Amino acid sequence: MIHPLAQELNDTLEGTAAKKLLSELGTRMYFPKGIISQSAEAKQHATHANGTIGMAMIAGMPAILPSITKNLPAFNPRELVAYAPTAGLPELRHSWKQKILEKNSRLNGTPFSLPIVVPGLTAGLSYIADVFTDRTKPVLTAYPSWDNYALIVSTRHDAALHQFELFADGHLNIPAFETAVQQEARAVGSVRILLNFPHNPSGYSPTHEEVCALVRIITDTAESGIPVLVISDDAYFGLTYEQTIEAQSLFAYIANCHTNVLAVKIDGPTKEDFSWGLRTGFITFAAQGMNDAQYEALTKKFMGIIRSSVSCSATPSQSILLHAFMDPAHEEQKNFFRALLEKRYRAVRTFIDSHHSSVLEALPFNSGYFMSFRTRGIDAEKLRTALLMEHGIGTVSIDEQTLRVAFSSIDDEKIEAVYTAIYETAETLSQN
Repeated sequence: MIHPLAQELNDTLEGTAAKKLLSELGTRMYFPKGIISQSAEAKQHATHANGTIGMAMIAGMPAILPSITKNLPAFNPRELVAYAPTAGLPELRHSWKQKILEKNSRLNGTPFSLPIVVPGLTAGLSYIADVFTDRTKPVLTAYPSWDNYALIVSTRHDAALHQFELFADGHLNIPAFETAVQQEARAVGSVRILLNFPHNPSGYSPTHEEVCALVRIITDTAESGIPVLVISDDAYFGLTYEQTIEAQSLFAYIANCHTNVLAVKIDGPTKEDFSWGLRTGFITFAAQGMNDAQYEALTKKFMGIIRSSVSCSATPSQSILLHAFMDPAHEEQKNFFRALLEKRYRAVRTFIDSHHSSVLEALPFNSGYFMSFRTRGIDAEKLRTALLMEHGIGTVSIDEQTLRVAFSSIDDEKIEAVYTAIYETAETLSQN
């Protein structure tokens, strides 16, 4: 039975792509008018005393142990140990929305939601799957893909993960993508697409022309009456090393492309701002014709998901990031590390371009943290094991024929030796 609050949200979303794409759980989900909602109301109006939230308070501030404050003296207790709102600190949410606009000029003038804070991008992807995916609603993504996609979509949500071959002749495989989308539309009556650029594990980002081709296929599908969800996994956004790459997110291109298209952006400072362990991400959505009330209704669906799982994201991480974003040296400091990653990319690019192997094919790469090899005639897991046990080199076998190398974590002076070992070990395995 649908809870009256869930029904109210569903009624608000009526007629939108978001409503058409909801999973069974997404349809049932709501944000309760319980402790959190009542506490938020009390923050505004309880001027004498606030007995709503389970924190120990002293003179209006949370109690905090000196053993905590001595290590973070610049932060007040509220920034460290108070509960954050379910959807995240408002200041941080507004700050991230402004950053999205600054990095994606196509969004200027396009309405989109206030980002929701989630405890890392993996959690965000899982929440998106909660709201839009179930056993009758498969997800389409590229091959190869990050192994966590299968764990989230298939194992956790019992939904099929359909894949299309990402590359053909050194470029994005647009025909394979179009065929896969058409098959989903015919078989399911709706399409759920998960695209990740810069791509993990290949390290590829599309050109402007390739992005336009993706948008055309998505828009044509929507025009035929099919609701389409497009999830842009922008974990490595901005880490691009070639001029031919489209600088803006796919989200910016589809946020206002059609009423039947719901665009969802999952991103955050994890990789963009070199803050991996802070576990802070954002979910943002947009669709042509959706209004503020509908964005708020969908936000409350996600707040219900968050409330029923982790309750809220960690306050210290959000406070640290908010302070960092306000630091005038923040962007300059990021550029220093971006330059370091680009230098490593250039070194790997030079090595790959000057070496040939009959058993290793480097997949197209131009961005991000990784590059990958497609193995021919040898098992990627055997290559990974040999590199680890014989050379002390760690890599990842994504599947039987894909070996991923994170050049981001290899010191400059070791790159040539590491890649020499990869090529020589692969050649040796092929002769055994």
